[in-house]
This record gives sequence, structure tokens and C-alpha cells, in this order.
Amino acid sequence: MQRRLKDYLFISLKGVAMGAADAVPGVSGGTIAFISGIYEELVTTISNVDFSLFKTLKKEGILPFWKQLNGNFLLALLTGIIISFISFMRLAKFLLEEHPVLIWSFFFGLIIASIYFVGKQIKKWSSSTIIALIAGAVIAFHITGLPSLASNTNSYFLFIAGAIAICAMILPGISGSFILVILGAYKTLSDAFHDFDIKKIALFASGAVVGLLSFSRVLKWLFKNYHNLTLALLTGFILGSLNKVWPYKKTLKVMEDTTGNIVDFETVSNFGTLGIYQKSIQNFDSYKMVIEQSISPSYYAEINQVNAQLPLAIGLMVVGFLTIFILEKVGNKPE
Repeated sequence: MQRRLKDYLFISLKGVAMGAADAVPGVSGGTIAFISGIYEELVTTISNVDFSLFKTLKKEGILPFWKQLNGNFLLALLTGIIISFISFMRLAKFLLEEHPVLIWSFFFGLIIASIYFVGKQIKKWSSSTIIALIAGAVIAFHITGLPSLASNTNSYFLFIAGAIAICAMILPGISGSFILVILGAYKTLSDAFHDFDIKKIALFASGAVVGLLSFSRVLKWLFKNYHNLTLALLTGFILGSLNKVWPYKKTLKVMEDTTGNIVDFETVSNFGTLGIYQKSIQNFDSYKMVIEQSISPSYYAEINQVNAQLPLAIGLMVVGFLTIFILEKVGNKPE
């Protein structure tokens, strides 16, 4: 079906939502793509990028090449993603530092809704799909509990990090930004965008392209041959990621920024959560999170001597849920 300008504007808005999600460590832009109805088209379009495209360009010219590439779709989507990711990364940093409970509450509601909307696309449940769902949840839960590595400032390491993180970015439930945190590359990349370090940004982008072209072919094959099992596995990924985005956390271990030493957080502060301590001293770079655990709102309030903001947190969870509901409705509108 021929798309109109309005359709491409909607695709760009979906890209904006994907970019904003990927800017937050713990939230997956792939989830947004899935809910908004463009996931399989995106995977298919990326996996179709090969040498035949350049043969078409050489023999037939730019217009057949652009059509074979599905260029209008990619341009509209990438424009939204890039604008949103670069601009929202700074806003996300501010919100995570100043209002962590509130932003995590919003994304928690968003991901709960995602589990429902992705799961309902499974056409037939069986023992194999249930096993795939459980396996996906266990894998994602395990990943969210992995300790972060030391920050790696090697520029060329960003190429490897880009290749790995982009695979997570297109998987619903697995956050590319969180993978960057685990790899120790998030701060380096964030600083590169902040300082407009073209070399580091280009190395990351190159790695991302290599990873994207490779992994998209795997996903396309899985959707073609094991559609229900793949959907169940992806639903499990989203379910397991809830551990990461639960808004109430207790910090167990941190890394000293100056020495790289990993220490028990209780030796650093009387507060129970790193973000609360760093906000109290207005220094968000002195320590880096290594290990944390999810706790109840009441315990969070007790160990940090703060208001848990539970009514507002629940309200933002509802807003997050409704955001996905709206995206799903828009994504399933006939073009």
C-alpha cells in the first residue's frame, strides 16, 4: 500500500518514542517498535540490506535502489530515533538523577503494558511456547542483575560495544543502553555525544551497523520459521526486564570513580540508595552502580529517610501503561 506524508510523520513519531526509550538504561526501543506495529517491517528492511542493493544502484539508478531499500520508511524512522536519542539523553540524565522513582515508575507501567500487547500476538500456546517464555524471562532477569564493568574509555572499544548494544536495542525487553552500562561504555558514549566527539560517535555507529545487519538476519529467520516461539521468547525478555525498571532500589556495591575499586555501599553512606546519596551531595560522578536489588516502597523510604512518592509513582505507572495502549492503537491503524 502506498504511504502518504502523514504515514511517514507517524513513523517518525514512532522513531522519536524508540529513541527516547533507548536513551534510558533499562528500557528497550525494540519494545516500542513492536507495540507500534513496525517491528517486523524494520527487521525485514534491515536484513534485506546486502550487495544486491548496490548492484541495483549501479545498474538501475538511485530511485530503484531507494525503493528496494525501503528508504522512505528507514529515513522517517531514523530521523525520529536520532533526534530523540541525542536530545533525550540529556533529559534522561537529569530525570534519572533528580527524579529516579518517577521516571522508573513511568517505564515500569510502560513495560507491563508491553507484556500484554506483545503476548497477545502469540496465536497458539503450547508447552514449547511456555518454555520459551520462561527462558526469555530468566535470561532477561539474569542480565538485569549483572554487575557493571569499569568504565572503558578506549575509543575503539566503542565499536565492539556498538555491535553488541544494537542487538539489544532491537530486541524487545533488552535495553541497548543498559547493555552499554554493563559493558562500561555508557558514560564514554554519553560524554562523546555531549562533547560532539565525532571520532567516538563514528566508531560506535560503525559497530552498530555491523551488529545490526548481522543480527537482523537471525531475527528475520526466526520470525519466518518459528514465529510463535520467537514471540514467546521476546515476551519473556520483556517480563524479565521488569526487575531492572522497578523504581525502588537498594544499592549493594558501587565503584569509586577515581580508583575503580568496588566497595560495599554501606561503607560509603548511611543512605540505602546511591542516587539519593549523590543527590544529597550534588555529585553524580563520584560512584558508579555495580549491584542493586529491588525492594518495597516502604523499605525504600525507611533506608533513605525520604517519601516514597507512592501515589505519584502509581499514577505514572498508569500513564506509562496508557502510553503503550495509545501506541498500540496507532500502530494497528490501517494506513
